[in-house]
Amino acid sequence: MTWNILHDKVKHHLEFIYADVDLPLTIDQLAVSLMKTIGIDDEVDIAQPQSHYNYWDEDDIIMITYGDSVIDGDERPLVTLNRFLHRYCKNTVNNVHILPFFPYSSDDGFSVIDYSSVNESLGTWEDIEAIAKDYGLMTDLVINHCSARSAWFDNFVKGEGTGSDFFFTADPADDLSMVTRPRVSPLLRETETAKGTKHVWCTFSHDQVDFDFRNPNVLLAFVDIIRLYIDKGAKLFRLDAVAFLWKIVGTNCINLPQTHEVIRLLRTLIEHVDPSIIIITETNIPNRENLTYFGNANEAHAIYNFSLPPLLVNTLVSGDCKYLKSWMMSMPPAQNGTAYFNFIASHDGIGLRPAEGLLSDEEISELVHTMQNFGGKISWRASDHGQQKPYEINITLFDALQGTIKGPDRWQIDRFICAHAIMLGMEGIPGLYIHSLLGTSNDYEKVANTGQNRSINRRRWELTELEALLDSPYSQHHKVLTRLSQLIRVRKAQPAFHPNATQFTLQLGNQIFGYWRQSLDRKQSVFCISNISDEEQSVLLSDINLIGTDNWIDLITRQEIALSSSFLQMKPYQTLWISNQDFE
Repeated sequence: MTWNILHDKVKHHLEFIYADVDLPLTIDQLAVSLMKTIGIDDEVDIAQPQSHYNYWDEDDIIMITYGDSVIDGDERPLVTLNRFLHRYCKNTVNNVHILPFFPYSSDDGFSVIDYSSVNESLGTWEDIEAIAKDYGLMTDLVINHCSARSAWFDNFVKGEGTGSDFFFTADPADDLSMVTRPRVSPLLRETETAKGTKHVWCTFSHDQVDFDFRNPNVLLAFVDIIRLYIDKGAKLFRLDAVAFLWKIVGTNCINLPQTHEVIRLLRTLIEHVDPSIIIITETNIPNRENLTYFGNANEAHAIYNFSLPPLLVNTLVSGDCKYLKSWMMSMPPAQNGTAYFNFIASHDGIGLRPAEGLLSDEEISELVHTMQNFGGKISWRASDHGQQKPYEINITLFDALQGTIKGPDRWQIDRFICAHAIMLGMEGIPGLYIHSLLGTSNDYEKVANTGQNRSINRRRWELTELEALLDSPYSQHHKVLTRLSQLIRVRKAQPAFHPNATQFTLQLGNQIFGYWRQSLDRKQSVFCISNISDEEQSVLLSDINLIGTDNWIDLITRQEIALSSSFLQMKPYQTLWISNQDFE
């Protein structure tokens, strides 16, 4: 693609985004400025991305962590994290999502004060680059809002300098009744400025002030930030809360067409710098809306599979997979060049909005009640009718799976491993939260100290304490890391677990959840079968339909499957990966 052709493509994006906005410069000038800012001009070679090309394979595993999830005395936490990764995770994960590592004022990093520097309490850019040398670095682009303590917002209050016109304001008299909110706090923050009283839009909290992307200088500022992160080694960008980016008073202000076009524009700019850089959209919204962020393989490379965590937890605590099975059957396969980002635990809680329309209100209520019995907290949001509805369950995944709706039982670790075996075999790129790899339990002390429900799943481990636990064969932490590491090792060796390999849902009743994967070259098949109940189950081999001319083994245990038997006997929460080939 020549510079002129790319320039015209960028202009096309901009003409759509700013169709109803009076700009202080021409579309042509803005296109040139954006291309120069990202590092594209007519004197350098322009990268040529391949259409519908998968820049990932079965070897890709992403670990999600805070920069200070593991600390060691006065050592910079990012240095400690790097040491921890090399000792315990080097053969397990090859990509690391370090949650916002910038100076911040609240929300554990997602209220950014300065996008261009590393929080000095974590380390330096050199520490980030050291991790990026050995792992694919995934970084957050907190693009919807920034901290009310940022220099940009200070300039907004002063009415001068960069940032003075960066923030979205509205009139309290406007009809804002349709606005979709993930929080129950007031939407507008009254702020006294040099230009009078302003009411600043705050989708999340009054410390998180929303940008106004109608101002092209905001877009230019973020393209400059993207270029910085690329230079520091970023290979994956997580667009945080991007669904709320564009606002139009009188609408619901979520998933607006301009938001999608901004993502497509960023994709165009980034992939012509480095085609291998991946964009992942974080859109904690109902499933059907979430799928739209793939575009036509020209928007997000990957989308968070937000419906998976609540559906899978519900499956394992209820002992019934009908909802999970129905959802999986409805999910369109991701076309080449796109992939699902699968996760079942993260730094946030278990979101319930993505379960809307998939689980009934009664099912959600029972799930919430069960999680509360297991020590979980509930975060709320305001519904369209002003009522409070559960928005998120705050609990570690390990404690969420300590039992069933009947109460805690002895199957906690087996149930926990079963959840990951289901997720690791599915179509998509797996993401594992560090506290899942470590089998971390609820941190009630941190909740008490911060007053924030989400702190329950954000423990900060002392390295010496953690190492002692991980090195003890009797601890839950050792057992979990050992078993998960083994599962991941097996998964990474199998072509049928390529994120875009064929997947079909199996019909094996409500206590057995199963699906079939086939490698892209059609040479390897894997039948992934899990007993999601607390009782032994029998599976008829005729229901799986294994080809009699092939030899079949369970990849996890290495045991052969005797086709002469009429059924498989499965223990509670046991998973089988039955394949005609073993590539490990």
